[in-house]
Amino acid sequence: MNKAENNGVWSGSWVAERLGVELVGDARLTGLLGLALRRNPKRAHLLVSNVLGKHVPQSPSVVYGHGLALGRRVRDLLGADESDRAVVLGYAETATGLGHAVADGLATAPYLHSTRRPVPGVDPAGGFEESHSHATSHLLLPEDAALLAGDGPLVLVDDEFSTGNTVLNTVRDLHARYPRGRYVVVALVDMRSAADAARLEDFARELGARVDLVAAASGTVRLPEGVLEQGRRLVAAHESGPAGPQAFDGPEDPHPAGGDASGRPRGHVARVDLHWPHGLPDGGRHGFTPRHRARLESALPAMAARLAEALPKGARRVHVLGCEELMYAPLRLARELEQITCTEVRYSTTTRSPVLAVDDPGYAIRSRLVFPAHDTPADGPGDRYAYNVAGAGFDAVVAVVDSAADTPHLHAPGGLLDRLAAHIPHVVLAVVPSYVPGPPRPAAPSGTGTTMLPEPLRGPAFSSYAPEEVGWLLQDLSDVTLEAPTEEREEAIQSGGAHYAESLPVEYQPSEQYQELFRTALEASASRLAHAVGVVTDTVVAERSPRPVLVSLARAGTPVGVLMRRWARHRHGLDLPHYAVSIVRGRGIDANALRWLAAHHDPADVVFVDGWTGKGAITRELADALAEFAAGDGTTGFDPEIAVLADPGSCVRTYGTREDFLIPSACLNSTVSGLISRTVLRTDLVGPHDFHGAKFYRELADADVSAAFLDAVCARFPEVADSVDAAVKELRAGDRTPTWEGWAAVERISEEYGIHDVNLIKPGVGETTRVLLRRVPWKILARAGAGADLDHVRLLAEQRGVPVEEVAGLPYTCVGLIHPRFTRGATGADGRAVNV
Repeated sequence: MNKAENNGVWSGSWVAERLGVELVGDARLTGLLGLALRRNPKRAHLLVSNVLGKHVPQSPSVVYGHGLALGRRVRDLLGADESDRAVVLGYAETATGLGHAVADGLATAPYLHSTRRPVPGVDPAGGFEESHSHATSHLLLPEDAALLAGDGPLVLVDDEFSTGNTVLNTVRDLHARYPRGRYVVVALVDMRSAADAARLEDFARELGARVDLVAAASGTVRLPEGVLEQGRRLVAAHESGPAGPQAFDGPEDPHPAGGDASGRPRGHVARVDLHWPHGLPDGGRHGFTPRHRARLESALPAMAARLAEALPKGARRVHVLGCEELMYAPLRLARELEQITCTEVRYSTTTRSPVLAVDDPGYAIRSRLVFPAHDTPADGPGDRYAYNVAGAGFDAVVAVVDSAADTPHLHAPGGLLDRLAAHIPHVVLAVVPSYVPGPPRPAAPSGTGTTMLPEPLRGPAFSSYAPEEVGWLLQDLSDVTLEAPTEEREEAIQSGGAHYAESLPVEYQPSEQYQELFRTALEASASRLAHAVGVVTDTVVAERSPRPVLVSLARAGTPVGVLMRRWARHRHGLDLPHYAVSIVRGRGIDANALRWLAAHHDPADVVFVDGWTGKGAITRELADALAEFAAGDGTTGFDPEIAVLADPGSCVRTYGTREDFLIPSACLNSTVSGLISRTVLRTDLVGPHDFHGAKFYRELADADVSAAFLDAVCARFPEVADSVDAAVKELRAGDRTPTWEGWAAVERISEEYGIHDVNLIKPGVGETTRVLLRRVPWKILARAGAGADLDHVRLLAEQRGVPVEEVAGLPYTCVGLIHPRFTRGATGADGRAVNV
């Protein structure tokens, strides 16, 4: 409650008048701070922040905005390079949310906060004492101990600096374990005396490190002699006197079970399921990375919408109440709720800190709810407090707790929910899963150069394929919103503003007419597909390895890899390992996936699999990436030769056919590829030790034809066995040297049509289909006389208004041309030269 909310009265005037306490310094201090009396033998007064979101309900945008602003100031101070190497550490319990917001302001910094909650199985990476606090011991419990081990700046965030002792204790402990050259101390207010400030400077010199300070305001507190004893007497006098109408003290509820003192019925308590993203930490207790932040950002709109639906209709004032160290998640939910509704939203959290409540506009703590701890604290049972919530005129309160605090004590008579319901008509409980780190990863075998990576993802948890069919060396980004409209993506890609792998196209959902074309095409081509699968698989087994490890390039290669695995089992009784990895044009193959493969298999047995070749760009990309990996990582033995079902571009030696024919799996996206998206590589989501990402579209299960596609082809295996044997003998006896005639044809088309960018030319039936499904097509070139292989292409072109031009002597069945220099205002060109 600031001056505006207290009718112009400073919320520190009551204490100042009675104890003679003065705030001296920036003019902003009285707007940022009020005063109260604390039950603490070490300090009589309490500086109560109006913008922290702990004791005083405040607009979540104001609370979050102050933290972001401090973080941006730190980034300006450090510069981009040092900011990108920084780690942010916040203090429990009061500054856990503020530290998170500062890390958000830095944008690229991981975040950790200290905690007073020991977690079984997680060893402390440090600890320190907060001498003036009522609960002094802090633990540091990062999931990854390396979080604190870097040499970049450490940014320490607290709500206030009163003496600087806590910072000294922290730096002393951490510098002994993880020495570094620079620290930045951040707070909303710096209230140290000149002597305290000098002490920190002396300490930094002794340490040999630079210490900078960033604060929103600074000043000092002038305390008269005897203030501690005088404060104790003042607290005792008010606690022994009759409680004011808003000072709801004591573990027992002062109101009868049927309602409060005014006869108002007890509030209704309901629970809402937020659908919190699986595996997303609830805060920074064990570390919170930029990738976690991106996942939360994507999930917030839907979670806030669920909260809005749970609120009573007509609610004008809503309070979101966090729980002790759980400050950031409730703050972000409250801020999102504030943005999507017309409701006045306020935010604060419960606390361990005992403070006297006095119902006076000149006092910062107007009301107090007392309830027993409900999270099984390490220091045993005790009272907890919610300030300025009762009597504040809220129509509803949303209590946000983590699952560790969702205990019988929370729901019991006299517990937090019961105490809230005595004063507020509607109470909504939202429970965030309490994140507990898994067991630490063991060290990697010698030569792999990294810690052990996670095991591959498998169906049905990730993809609709059976678990034995394929292991995905990817991370699951299903909870992240990555899709963007096709035109928006095309403009960003061609302008250089984004890479195609940084977002996903909206998944194309085929019409019934198009689905019928897919079924017809599959029936017509199943035998030809089965024959090509048999030829490429038997060539691999004969020439590459008797027990190859199939590694398909996700996602187009994955159905082919599954079919090859099934052929090997059908024809040779082999149970071949099969994995899917990500390769991104211009950025190479997933190096962490290669490290995992090298740690579990002989690289010489690995055979990379793809669906088809177009102009051979991925073939070249793989060869370059493997050479770079061998030079940088020291791991050799991977063969860059790709095995493909169809090689119309004459780019590889290992193939099932060089005909450019319709492979029905190219007609669809995820619904024929195990419901998995194209792969994603974005620095805020994929760290240096992460696999590339992808999404599992569980919601498209009703349209999934992945199994039907595989089964239709496998059903033809027996009938093509003899022809496969003959074809493999003929193939191995002939000259299969790649001619790269497809690349030459693409270059000719680029010049002839005035495009001058081979990346915008997609040759072959499969690549042309992708252009029509995912990009902004300009026109389609079709070989004169091409038949049923192009029925689906003609239908898609008609639906999108794209001209199909027949061309004599085209080496491919068709070629898709992406609109050159696309902007969303472009309407296309009608000549051979592009004029936009």
